Amino acid sequence: MLELKKICILVLALLVAGCGGRQTEELLGSAMVSAPVTDIAGNHSIFIATTRKRSDDPSKVFDRERSATLNYARANVTVPGTHETGQIERRSRGKSNDPAKYFMASDVVGYDTAPKFSSALSADIAARGGRVMVFVHGYNTGFDAAVYRVTQIAHDSGYPGTPVLFSWASGAKTRDYVYDRESASAARDQLEVTLRMLSQTGARRIDIVAHSLGTWVTMEALRQLAINGDRDLNGKLGDVVLASPDIDVDVFKSQMRRYGKPNKPFILLLSDDDRALRLSGLIAGSRPRVGDYKDAADLADYGVSVVDLSSVKGSDRFNHTKFADNPELVKMIGQRLREDDGFASDREVTDRISLLGQ
Repeated sequence: MLELKKICILVLALLVAGCGGRQTEELLGSAMVSAPVTDIAGNHSIFIATTRKRSDDPSKVFDRERSATLNYARANVTVPGTHETGQIERRSRGKSNDPAKYFMASDVVGYDTAPKFSSALSADIAARGGRVMVFVHGYNTGFDAAVYRVTQIAHDSGYPGTPVLFSWASGAKTRDYVYDRESASAARDQLEVTLRMLSQTGARRIDIVAHSLGTWVTMEALRQLAINGDRDLNGKLGDVVLASPDIDVDVFKSQMRRYGKPNKPFILLLSDDDRALRLSGLIAGSRPRVGDYKDAADLADYGVSVVDLSSVKGSDRFNHTKFADNPELVKMIGQRLREDDGFASDREVTDRISLLGQ
């Protein structure tokens, strides 16, 4: 009875948080306010592979429903000059589409076939030095929020390569946790397809940053690649950053055993004050999640690099997005990703990220 009461309290808290200050889910506004170039901090092309269906509302582009096949697009997103590192300045309902104040998508281009998308990707990757960063979002994330988050990470980290968003069909509502888990399961094959496509575009290095439930999709896709004999994408797999992993600890160990010790350690960003993962663990029968697991040495045995962020301050009340909203941390992750292929320098940056946690 006591445990049920705890679950009810946490669910209520999350529902209240989810309902308060809700942003518009529109990615494309109707009338864009013009702004001088000096008021824009950055302009980013975000390539998108998604298992979401196209929305009947053109302003949303893609919605919460699942698609049986991958859909492809590219969004151009501007970052306002008033942007603060770690934040996503969002337009609220009723506010003007002002790129001098808010993250704004100026246009979205769709690709009706995989070859057309791959061709556009190849050109962008070649122009950016052959580097790709794939971002896989987590639970309760609308399409617009996913686009803005990958833009913020790319901008704040100073990532020089091509940002690619893999967006699975999250319901974008707190109460849709079960729907989201099923959508994540349905998306793992398509993430594998996307990673294989990227390895064939001329990219020389593919980094992955996954968050929350997106880490489960990522680990399943990597596990499948290992089963098929291509676990490192023909030597092109770079860093794999798993932030606040919403994965059962025993499941993660099973995935790692099947994958094998990685050539370069996967980076696990954990925090024992993550309230969102505490709820997930309660729903799962009081089983620990990787993202708030306290025995780091136990996980390190599987060839992963564990970074404890419990002492790092986060901006959201549930301490679930520290990897992106803590200014120092997102910059350090960016420095790690900007390092080329030298393992020694990679190790040094990872050590500095660990020191930040202390």
